[in-house]
Formats: sequence, structure tokens, C-alpha cells
Amino acid sequence: MKKLIILLSITSISFMLSGCSKYLDSDYLFDERMSTEDVFTNSDYANRWLARAYYFLGSDYMQDVASKKKVPFNFADDMYYGDESDGYKRWKNGQYTESGVHGESLQIWNTAYLGIRQASVFLQNIDINKELSKEEIADMKGQARFLRAYFYWELLKVFGPVPIVPDEGIDYTKEYDEIAQKRNTYEECAEYIATEMAEAAKTLPLSEGIQQIARPTRGAALALRARVLLYAASPLANGKAPAAVAAAMKDRQGNPLLSPTYDESKWARAAAAAKDVIDLGRYHLYVAYRRETGDIAYPPTVTPPFDPQFSNSNWPNGWKDIDPFESYRSIFNGEVQAFENPELIFTHGQNQGSEGINVLVLHQLPRLEGKGYNSHGMTQKQADAYYMNDGTDIPGMNSMYSNLPIYKDRFNTRPRPTDFVTIDDLADYPELGPLGVGVSKQYVQREPRFYASVSYNGSTWNFLNATTENDEKKNVQIFYYRGDPNGYKNTTYWPRSGIGIKKYINPDDISNVAVTAYDQGRMVKKVDPAIRYAEVLLNYAEALNELSGTSYSIPSWDGKKTHVITRNIDEMKAGVQPIRIRAGLPDYSSEVYADRDKFRIKIKRERQIELFAEGQRYFDLRRWTDAPQEEAAPVYGCNAYSTRDQAVLFHTPVAIPSMPSIFTLKMWFWPIDFTELKRNKELTQNPGWTYPE
Repeated sequence: MKKLIILLSITSISFMLSGCSKYLDSDYLFDERMSTEDVFTNSDYANRWLARAYYFLGSDYMQDVASKKKVPFNFADDMYYGDESDGYKRWKNGQYTESGVHGESLQIWNTAYLGIRQASVFLQNIDINKELSKEEIADMKGQARFLRAYFYWELLKVFGPVPIVPDEGIDYTKEYDEIAQKRNTYEECAEYIATEMAEAAKTLPLSEGIQQIARPTRGAALALRARVLLYAASPLANGKAPAAVAAAMKDRQGNPLLSPTYDESKWARAAAAAKDVIDLGRYHLYVAYRRETGDIAYPPTVTPPFDPQFSNSNWPNGWKDIDPFESYRSIFNGEVQAFENPELIFTHGQNQGSEGINVLVLHQLPRLEGKGYNSHGMTQKQADAYYMNDGTDIPGMNSMYSNLPIYKDRFNTRPRPTDFVTIDDLADYPELGPLGVGVSKQYVQREPRFYASVSYNGSTWNFLNATTENDEKKNVQIFYYRGDPNGYKNTTYWPRSGIGIKKYINPDDISNVAVTAYDQGRMVKKVDPAIRYAEVLLNYAEALNELSGTSYSIPSWDGKKTHVITRNIDEMKAGVQPIRIRAGLPDYSSEVYADRDKFRIKIKRERQIELFAEGQRYFDLRRWTDAPQEEAAPVYGCNAYSTRDQAVLFHTPVAIPSMPSIFTLKMWFWPIDFTELKRNKELTQNPGWTYPE
């Protein structure tokens, strides 16, 4: 075997043993000049080499769910940030450069390709090891293959089609012009990732131990495969890209990088891939069971309105014995440990970089009582998306967009409630808890996911880790009126829409960022929901809906059986019903299931609600080709400049002047940094962006 001299910068195997460790422990970092034989014939060094690939996945720039300073993709038309306001305006106005908003273009690209190289070198050389068993080597190769495909996925979703590097790597002794490589097509990239994930699934285990929560499993590989195939089937990549985008997305020879022709069978493949995950029988939605008694932080179960189909049946056929609010809230706020969550398919664990879940929480916590940054908020559009508790729409839903064609059949002009909860009628609204006086009746009798996700004006925050020594209070109503401690002020830290965010908030959480920036000492740790079973179910229903009357026979991931895929309403219900039941909501009507266009509207809304703040919306809008309309629509919120004496005016939706909303050609895909374009002369830039001079 040819000896190559490699600069080995590697870490301890601690990550491989614990999903809660950091990828890179500086106590163990070392540099040595070693040959590939030296590395891969030694089991310890080989393990460390693989751990280094995980290190890249845990970097700031490879996070799926994160705050905004490294990757801003968790923010779309549903949520925003008020701090770093200049950066927000540059981003939303498309005024960033080919380097990105904070230089992330090159960082994402480089990190992913470093991870790809790390995994590829491992795959090319690990078979020479004689210390590890064949089973251990097979498992490790499955991990490396998963990681490599995951890095390609991160590149594909952000930049669109990218060059697929040969598995044997690139000979860097050659000149740049000799190793220059053009971008593969979207279809080729998606097919490569899907094939690699299926191959990884063959040797990955069905489950991992408690100490390996951040290792991939067979289900993780198959679930990401299903996601990638869904993206490849969606309009942007499947023959329905806007003309300007399609024309600009070409390689140096003028070949299209996005498929110019529509292929319905891609939806069938996506559905079959989701069915592969379902058929594993390993995953189901997490539920918390009914609670007859409780307190303000962990309240008794609020029973949903009667539904003849679901009210009298226990889970999974109904909601009689579950708590819909706690079932959803607990998935995200650290209440349920990752190893206890049957819905969690893949997570980075605690390896979330410097802008992970608890950094999101810091920016959601109120400024005075929660001692957070009070600067991440929710748009009126997102707040309106949540259903009433009986499955109907809130009065006035999306009324501010009634003149936009894309909102046809998605708004109503019924007047929004203008009265407020009093002490006399508080008992009629148990979902508010005992501190609901003064809350607008726009916010009563909403579905449980609303209360688990939305910090509406007057909502209750618990701060159970508050201490009297610090003059802190527990169980406080938070109002966002001008003049209130958490409302408008001539400083950075206030929610511009008058609507905050509660998703990921644990009742214990409180901080003290004014004393210690990014203080997380009294916050419950959370893992990121990189892939959830709820998404797989939604993917399945969405893909089935796009089929016509044709029946497709699609081999399973391992070729052991054949899926017969059609637009089967019972199968579509199998995807949607569990999510609706857990949320305490009735099913869609037969009319909706029968009509492909109506169901498409519903499934997009279900994703908007269920997957809120999970890094999905930004990319969903692009793959559906909805982004030009949705992201260019004015951003509405409460009239946050209004005082408590102007309560009705406060709750009247208005456009927010400090929150720009445009969408241009350059916003479809992230720009490729000039450094890479200079390095690889075969690379073509993304639509709307420029080349280096």
C-alpha cells in the first residue's frame, strides 16, 4: 500500500463513547506526522480519525437547529431576531455579500468538505486494520458513510448542487486546473446521498446505547434518505423551478443543474423511502399521559373539545388518555431525555456548537424577569397558523394577506376578538392557567401546540430556578406593551412583533445575561431535534398527495420487498392523523383528503406548525417554490408601539417597518464564496451572485 504522509490532528475517542461529550477535547489534541498505515492499523488512532469526522458535524456551521450568528437558516417568515438588527436587515434585504452575512459561506463549504475528506479517507483505509473485528469495522464504515452523506446533504440544501468528490479523494499534488471539478446536478447529488444512506443503513445498528445518542442508527440513515428524496421530488428540483432560477443554475458547459422535466415517480420514491422508516417499527410519536392534578408550571390536562372519532379512544387511536400540550412541549424543552424519546431519530446531542438550542432559549427569555435577551420573536403569520382547539381557523387568520394570490383559500375576514379575559371568565379558559387575566381573546381556546410554542402578550412564564436571593420571581405574566419591562424601548432587547417564542423553554429556565453573557447555568440542557419521526410522517403524506392515479412499485431500501405506492387516502391519514391526534385536533375532512390542492395547503400548514423553529421552514419555502411570495410578503405583528391603555390597538396586526421582506433571485441559494470560485475554475456561481474579478 502506498504510504502517504498525513498531518494527523485528532481527538480522543470520548465523543464515540458519549453523545454528551464535546467532539474536541484540547487535552488530547496532538499533531504527528504519520502514514496511513500507522493510523489505520492502530485501532485507537483509527477511532480517533473517525471521531474527527464527528467533530466537523458538531461545528457551528453544520447545525440544523441553531441561533443566528453562524447559520441563519432557522429564521424565515415565521420567526425573527431583533438583536443583531443590522445583520438581520442585511440578510432579509439580500444585502450580504458572497461571503454571507457573517462569513458563513466559506465556513459551511470548507467544514462540510473537510468532513467529507475525513470520512472518505477512513473508508478507503480502515479495512487494513487487524485489531478491530469485522463487525466493528462494518459498523464504523456505516458511521463514516452516514457522516459523508450528511455533509453532502448540508451542502445540497444550502448551496444547491455541488461537486461530488471521488471516493478515493483528490490528488493535491496536481495543479488546481487539473483537479477542478464541475458541480454535479441536483438529481445526481440527491441520488448519491440516498444511495450512500441506504448503504450505511446495512451496517448501522437499529439502536444505540444511552451513551451514544449522537451516533447514527439505521433509522437515521433511512430518515435522511427520505428527506433528501422528498427535496428531489419537490418543484424546485423537479422540473418546476422558476425560469430565471433554472436558466441561471447551469454548469460551465451550459448543462442544467436543476432537472428541466417533471417526474412524478420521484414523489413515489420519496413516499417509499419514508415508508421504509415507518416499517422499521422502531419509532412512534412521544406522548405524555393525562394529568388529573398539577400546578401552574405542570398544569392538569386540558381536555380538547369533543370529537366523535378521537375523544373516547386512548392513544394512538385517540387522545382520551394523553396530555396534548405536554406531549408536544416536552419533546423540545429537555423534560424528556433523548434516550427516552421514541420520536427522536437523530440528534447532535450536546454537540451543538456555540449557537445551539439553549442560545435560542437565551434570546427568547424575557429581559427583566427571565434575565435573557428578549429579542427572538414570532410573526403574526406564524401565530395565525395555529388552529383553534376545535380545528377551525382563528377569526381574521391571514386577513392582512387577503390581496395576495398565494393566500387564496388561506385567509378569512371574520373580525378578530377585541375583548380581554377578566377574572370573572378566567375559569372558562383553563389553557391560560390561573394568570390569564388581561389576555386578548385572540389567544384563548387555541390548539395545544400554540401554548407550547407562543409567548403571546400576557402569557405565563415560570422561571422555577429563580431565587429570592437574586430578587427573582417565579410564575410571572409577561406583557409586551410599550412601557412594560419587556415591551418596546429605545434599546435592542424587545420583540418587534409583540409576540415571543416559548418552544424549547423549560419551566426551570432562567438566565442572567446582563452579568454573564450567554449564561446557561440555570437552564435545562436540550438536544436538537435534527430528525424527528413526526417529520417522516409528514414527508410520507406530502409525497403521497402529489401522485396522480398511477401506481408505482418501488423496492424497499434493502431490496427485500416492494412498496406499492399510490395516492392512497388511508395511507395519507396514517401520516397525518397521529400528529393531529397528539395535538388534540380533529382530522381533516374527506373533502380535503380527496382534493390534492386542498391537502397540499393543509400539509404545508401542518409542517409550519409542527416543525416550527426546527430549521425546516426556510428550506421548505424554497423547495416548494413558495419563497418569492411568502418571504416577500410584509411581516406583520402586534402594534408593539402601543401602551397598555391602547390594548385593542396593540392587538391589531400591523406591518413592522423595521423588518424588511423582499425576495430576489440571489435568495434561492446561498452564495459560493470567492475563495472557492478562484480555487475551482469549473465551479459556477449561484443565481444572482457574482464571480471574483
